[in-house]
Amino acid sequence: MGPLPRTLELFYDVLSPYSWLGFEVLCRYKKLWNINLQLRPSLIAGIMKDSGSLSAMRFLTAVNLERPEMLEKVSRELWMRVWSRDEDISEPKSILAAAEKAGMSTEQAQGLLEKISTPKVKNELKETTNAACKYGAFGLPITVAHLDGQTHMLFGSDRMELLAHLLGEKWMGPVPPAINAKI
Repeated sequence: MGPLPRTLELFYDVLSPYSWLGFEVLCRYKKLWNINLQLRPSLIAGIMKDSGSLSAMRFLTAVNLERPEMLEKVSRELWMRVWSRDEDISEPKSILAAAEKAGMSTEQAQGLLEKISTPKVKNELKETTNAACKYGAFGLPITVAHLDGQTHMLFGSDRMELLAHLLGEKWMGPVPPAINAKI
């Protein structure tokens, strides 16, 4: 039995292309670096006012609360919509389409969309965003590494080489060779 996975938290907003870069890299390295990646949807507007992603981030918060196994896929699809296809992710129909393309049933997606205005979802997103601020966030993404009783906050998607060093792992670029072989 190998060592226990180290915990990393990624605070992100789908309106941040740099969050997307950090998200994809950390998803690729999860197994290679033996990390427990905790995805933490956060509201960049809570850190940097007026970002425009409130509905999408509330939806991701609802996904995280009720269907956490879908969070990675739905997050990725929202990024694809806004940054690859120039589609609006603030509209409910776009959020539903992203969830369905990610593999969620229409009924599940609609049920979660109906919860984005509930106190539970609003409070969870606010708490997650406040947690990012307490770690020192001034933008997104931030990655928080919990190592040997210490907490390390790294801002931006261009800090992966430093993260690898903190983890005692090898940085092999944004697409490691094991991933290249599968593409």
